[in-house]
Amino acid sequence: MKTKNRITQLFNIEYPIIQGGMVWASGWRLVSAVSNAGGLGLIGAGSMYPEVLQEHIQKCKQATTKPFGVNVPLLYPDIDKLMEIIIEEGVKIVFTSAGNPKTWTSHLQENGITVVHVVSSLKFAIKAQDAGVDAIVAEGFEAGGHNGRDETTTLVLIPSVKKKVTIPVIAAGGIATGDAMLAAMTLGADGVQVGSRFVASNEASSHILFKQKVIEASEGDTMLTLKELTPVRLLKNNFYEQVKEAYECNATNQQLKDLLGRGRAKQGMFEGNLEEGELEIGQVSGLISEIKPAGQIVRDMMTEFESAKKKVLTF
Repeated sequence: MKTKNRITQLFNIEYPIIQGGMVWASGWRLVSAVSNAGGLGLIGAGSMYPEVLQEHIQKCKQATTKPFGVNVPLLYPDIDKLMEIIIEEGVKIVFTSAGNPKTWTSHLQENGITVVHVVSSLKFAIKAQDAGVDAIVAEGFEAGGHNGRDETTTLVLIPSVKKKVTIPVIAAGGIATGDAMLAAMTLGADGVQVGSRFVASNEASSHILFKQKVIEASEGDTMLTLKELTPVRLLKNNFYEQVKEAYECNATNQQLKDLLGRGRAKQGMFEGNLEEGELEIGQVSGLISEIKPAGQIVRDMMTEFESAKKKVLTF
């Protein structure tokens, strides 16, 4: 059932499934499990101090001989130290996001690292290609966590990007099943990045109460908000209601920043405070009904993918 295409060849993996590097969820246990199952695991450096990232890279190297990478949001502090550790530890794949890809792409590539940049619009996809990245993740509005302001859905974003770029395109946003994977690849994607589905896995480092909240979610339980700061898709809870009330009172950007404060994401997703924490997850949470081992998620997606292909051929 191995799939051979531009993405599997670029990363030297069996299946074109990339695990999103979600903050507070993507530690070495999840990453190594996904890579061992034939996908590409990504350590989520966005929630890690430099020394913590180094520990996770070293433990991941002990847990798998398969390729894995690191996801680095460029808006976070200590970027220089994070990149230094990534290079020192011999990581061969880096996904960057939330910043200008020109800043680090050449330096990483000079050190033998494959660079992928996450974008939410056609405009930024073209800029990323011009910056010299090896591939892009085109992430639709459905996705969890920090998102694009344009609210372009995956169904629209993938074909529009595919028409204008020549480098490999990885689809993200709203993908948790093999059926969705086939749909994205039919639209032109060379692979898929999956976030929310892996949050609800045994190996994810997110709190069990958050995982339970994800599998209990229904359609309409998430909302994209805080666009004046950095857009983020959240599960509705007491904190979200406070944000909603602030908007109704015409809160200023500074008032929104004060309400958000510091550590909200850690409080919600890692520590399990379901009411006052920030619970970042995608719309597809409404389709996730159980917590599974990460390897099983990869295998199930590939089985569904192959079944969906056969079904399409009967139309």
